[in-house]
Amino acid sequence: MSGLIAMLIIGLIAGWLAGQLTKGAGFGLVGNLVIGVFGAILGGFLLPMVGLRLPGLVGSIVSATLGALVLLFLLRLIKK
Repeated sequence: MSGLIAMLIIGLIAGWLAGQLTKGAGFGLVGNLVIGVFGAILGGFLLPMVGLRLPGLVGSIVSATLGALVLLFLLRLIKK
């Protein structure tokens, strides 16, 4: 259970970071936070597939942020 809570917190941080990095192209604070949680899942799945392993808390946040950025990019393509 604590792993799930940690993943949610990391996802929220990642969503906020992704929103800051894509100023003006995000989905608002709540939308970016939700995207961050799903981005954490996506980043945790995709990065090991391409051979990137980022250990520790900072690595988890970077991985989740990259996943959130990919998700934001894909959602912007669909939104157009």
